[in-house]
Amino acid sequence: MILCSGSFFSHAQKKNNSFQLHIRKTTGPVVIDGVMNEAAWQEAGTATDFFMVLPMDTSRASVNTEVKMTYDKDNLYIIAICHLPKKGPYMVESLRRDFAFGKNDNFIFFIDPFNDLTNVFTFGANAAGAQWDGMLYEGGKADLNWDNKWVSVVKNYDDKWIFEAAIPFKTIRYKKGIAQWGINFSRLDITAAEKSAWAPVPRQFATASLAYTGQLVWDQPLPAPGFNFSVIPYALTGISKNYSPNTKSVWRKEIGADVKIAMTSSLNLDLTVNPDYSQVEVDKQVTNLDRFELFFPERRQFFLENNDLFGNFGFANIRPFFSRRIGLNVPISFGARLSGNIDKNWRIGIMDMQTKKAGETGLPAQNFSVMALQRKVFARSNFRLLFINKQSLNYKPGKDSTKPQYSLYNRNIGAEYNLASSNNVWTGKLMLLKSFAPGKNDNSFAHAANLQYSSRHWTASWQHEYAGQSYSAEVGYVPRTNYIKLNPIAGYLFFPAKKGKVLSHGPRYTGTYYYNTSFKKTDNENILLYLFNLRDQSIFDVWVGNSFVQLLQPFDPTNSNKDSLAAGSLHRWKAFGIEYFSKPQRLFTYSISTRFGGYYSSGNRYSISADMGYRIQPYAGITLSTVYNEIQLPKPWGNTRFWLIGPRIDVTFTNKLFLTTFIQYNDQQKNINLNARVQWRYRPASDLFLVYTDNYYTSPFFVRNRAFVLKFTYWWNN
Repeated sequence: MILCSGSFFSHAQKKNNSFQLHIRKTTGPVVIDGVMNEAAWQEAGTATDFFMVLPMDTSRASVNTEVKMTYDKDNLYIIAICHLPKKGPYMVESLRRDFAFGKNDNFIFFIDPFNDLTNVFTFGANAAGAQWDGMLYEGGKADLNWDNKWVSVVKNYDDKWIFEAAIPFKTIRYKKGIAQWGINFSRLDITAAEKSAWAPVPRQFATASLAYTGQLVWDQPLPAPGFNFSVIPYALTGISKNYSPNTKSVWRKEIGADVKIAMTSSLNLDLTVNPDYSQVEVDKQVTNLDRFELFFPERRQFFLENNDLFGNFGFANIRPFFSRRIGLNVPISFGARLSGNIDKNWRIGIMDMQTKKAGETGLPAQNFSVMALQRKVFARSNFRLLFINKQSLNYKPGKDSTKPQYSLYNRNIGAEYNLASSNNVWTGKLMLLKSFAPGKNDNSFAHAANLQYSSRHWTASWQHEYAGQSYSAEVGYVPRTNYIKLNPIAGYLFFPAKKGKVLSHGPRYTGTYYYNTSFKKTDNENILLYLFNLRDQSIFDVWVGNSFVQLLQPFDPTNSNKDSLAAGSLHRWKAFGIEYFSKPQRLFTYSISTRFGGYYSSGNRYSISADMGYRIQPYAGITLSTVYNEIQLPKPWGNTRFWLIGPRIDVTFTNKLFLTTFIQYNDQQKNINLNARVQWRYRPASDLFLVYTDNYYTSPFFVRNRAFVLKFTYWWNN
């Protein structure tokens, strides 16, 4: 009821509707070289006089930026002249794609072909020419794993740097005949410690906030881009060997392909046959001291476009669909996915994936079907339906008692309402889910809702969740069931009247309360934090907290298989810590986070994590992540110490040739992981990968397994 009553906030007109950039078709060629000497640029309109977003949003930007756009029958063209406040070197991490926004001088922009203020494309580059591309969903959240075909160049001058790009219309999903698109341009100059946007955005929001886009006004409605058909085949060879137990080397020789077919200019059909994702970057390891499964994001390209339709249904810990469940420890045979916009108000997503069987574990071949339908309501809100079916094929549970048992089927059906006011101050979600599984249809509902208010000074939110004892989402991420959760958050920021080192500061409270479905408390955590945002862009905070846990099942507080605390046992503790993130406009950057205080069984836990980075501009970025945990408990655990050390080296010879090397030492898992990946983007969205992976035991030091893969992909389209 709370969320529905908030819907009246959504009727207002688009905030920055008066900010309009007119775009005209060019009659001459445009060469992507970072030089603004074509007639098309002389005739194009200019977006300038950007507004400052940070450190304050009450004036025009002091760092000047100019943007021009034009188009022809095939491409959308953009050029951005990024003037420098003073002569000096730019600040970037490297030439690595999809860079960290806050650590690079950059220009990025957001195009909303449907003007729905919810889902858009983003492109851009840092000052050295590293490309940035991705998709925004839910009004401004970014997914930079999306990748497609486009070209860009950055050229540096003494007093400015120029970004120029050509984006094929076949890369962008849009509806023919629409004469106005939403658009905004964002500039970050970390040397000047200033973030700005063409259409003004309040400082509490990211410049990607789609509620504040302006208008790109076309001189004529765009026609459909024509038949759009792409084939992305791959060929792979490699060798792997498992040394524990010692087995023969396994040679891999595989081929497969993805196919993209534009059913309309805004609706795309993706097909995949025998896909392989060995080139996908490895997950960053963590020391796991949690009682529940950890979440790692999807990185596989096939699942990414319009993934918000499926993967962002629900909440962080009640996700009915999580695509990483598909193909988990078993190959995918083939799959198909239809997704995109039917029109300005309707979006659709249909996915069907087929996996192979695994004889050694008895896992049967399985089919995964997902259907989503979304309807825009009011200015920026939407209503969404979701259906998920996981089906084991030709399988009889219990037939082979020597193998693990798997479910015959698992299904979820759900609905949710996403609230987003026209000015983004009010956001929220209301969701209801029902699962179906053999013998588990009673008490199999899940429900959750939240409402958030964000102003310049205040941040306040309320969230509650419920998951029944029999609720199950085998294709989702639901780490716990049979609970009720309450999660209030409130914070306030002060802005000092006088200029000084502190830009803003203020307190924030976060409460997390868990109950069983009889409303008996099982967990709670209260954290009070005081935050300082400094004018040089560094951040400092200090926090205190208290926790209570009643264990629902036996738990090893070190997660190292030593012993377990009894189910039902009660545990209380207090803790405190500090965090500091250094200013980004230096070659050497660092951050530190600490935690000191109690732990389970009247014990103590001390934790220090630190990240250090050094730039060798623009060709290399070296980072070292270190986490140290010391846990003091009574016997049989005693004192336990865990180190997690993860150096990473990014060498970017050009913005098309990259070497990324991970070394991860995980004391808790007794594992050392080495992953080295060379990527050569020899043409847009076409790559050659060399991937080497090693895993070692730490004591005694001995190789576990080793693999080498050579993979070639080629993006062909009509």
